[in-house]
Amino acid sequence: METEAKIFIRNQLNPGDLGQIAALHGRIYAEEHNFGLGFEAYVMDSLLEFYRQYDANRDKVWVVESEGKMVGFLLLMHRQDEQAQLRYFILEKPYRGMGLGKKLMEEWMEFYNEKGYKGAYLYTTSGLDPAISLYERYGFKKVSQMKSRNFGVHLLEMLYRLYPS
Repeated sequence: METEAKIFIRNQLNPGDLGQIAALHGRIYAEEHNFGLGFEAYVMDSLLEFYRQYDANRDKVWVVESEGKMVGFLLLMHRQDEQAQLRYFILEKPYRGMGLGKKLMEEWMEFYNEKGYKGAYLYTTSGLDPAISLYERYGFKKVSQMKSRNFGVHLLEMLYRLYPS
């Protein structure tokens, strides 16, 4: 198990990061949830959307590295009507369960509050219970769900929203 001293979180994207983020998602979701190649392509497409509309005053990334290797990621993406979207929250298996997810969520919420967003949302799927539990601890509430066969597997896709308190 890695120690926290070996983990570094940076808040800027570097050349090569977009491909690594997509590859991390593609590999982990294939290994752990049997998602097909279409999921990695979806992540690549939407990362391009993020890059093209990136605004340093309203958007933020958390790139988690250990010994120079990307082992996790999270971003806050601005949306219309002063909304934020939480996207691409992922950690390699050896880095789970050590409080790193909680630290990332705390930093995400801090930035969200600092920027004065009026609400936030995220999409997730069944089978990601630890992540869902974390989202709910930070005030996200499930508002809808639908069955799909996206990414080559049967899924229950869920929309969670964070409302102003």
